[in-house]
Amino acid sequence: MPDEDIYQGLREKFAADQNWPQVYLFKFIVPNDNKTVALTQALFGQQAQVSMTKSRTGKYVSISAKEMMLSSDEVIKIYEKSSKIKGLIAL
Repeated sequence: MPDEDIYQGLREKFAADQNWPQVYLFKFIVPNDNKTVALTQALFGQQAQVSMTKSRTGKYVSISAKEMMLSSDEVIKIYEKSSKIKGLIAL
């Protein structure tokens, strides 16, 4: 499956960094509608620092979130969940 290849590459990238737990920065671009924004925000815990910026045209929202992750597997789980959100682009 192509998705597995993407996550395998992330695992290898994270394997070189043994400094877990650490704060990880997630960045997403989503369509500017309440449902998609809410689903994206729900990926993170209450302790996460989430900021949002609307695009110039207002069609999209950039969502950045910093959250303490205990392991690289936790980071990958969030990316896996995010891949199910229609219109979401992970950066």
